[in-house]
Amino acid sequence: MIAFIKGELEYISEECIIIESGGVGYELRIPSSLIEELPNVGEQVKVHTYLYVREDAMQLYGFASRDDLNVFKLLITVNGIGPKAALGILSTLSTDDLRFAVLADDAKAISKAPGIGPKTASKLILELKDKLKIEDAFESRLAKEPVQTDMTKALGINDPKEIRNEAVQALVALGYSNTEALKAVRQVLITETTDVEEVLKQSLKKMSLF
Repeated sequence: MIAFIKGELEYISEECIIIESGGVGYELRIPSSLIEELPNVGEQVKVHTYLYVREDAMQLYGFASRDDLNVFKLLITVNGIGPKAALGILSTLSTDDLRFAVLADDAKAISKAPGIGPKTASKLILELKDKLKIEDAFESRLAKEPVQTDMTKALGINDPKEIRNEAVQALVALGYSNTEALKAVRQVLITETTDVEEVLKQSLKKMSLF
């Protein structure tokens, strides 16, 4: 199994890229969202990969992060969604937006992807709802925030993950949809001293901009 490819970016198109590594040019199908994250042709790049094998072909798929790769692998487990449709979904929605849509039963948002109708979107939600978690949508932001140590816990400083969950629940109770609540709360930077009330205030300000 090829976990990732690291080498010189040789070619970019809307559907694929070519990376030269060890004297071999690897063609990878990609979601269009990856293009914005790529360096210039001729520069070094690292892409996480999935090798799709069937009787008549083998194809490499490339992703900016391991999280994108893992979500792609979940998508192709849904009956009726192959690699092409999965790429279409990830080209239309970021992995976080897809999580929000699944958790909020927002089939309309998912069906905006090419080749995905309302029935397929509803099936995707049903099959992946227990596999996609709110916490994963916050993971990248939490990585940039102060890590909670045993000392901060002992001082009673709140856990950012718990604060976010409580804020989302409070916003939903106020009548906002899960998608709106998750999107707004995710944009709030939480420090070691931020409380739920402050997150709610900032989230409401964010919502006014949607």
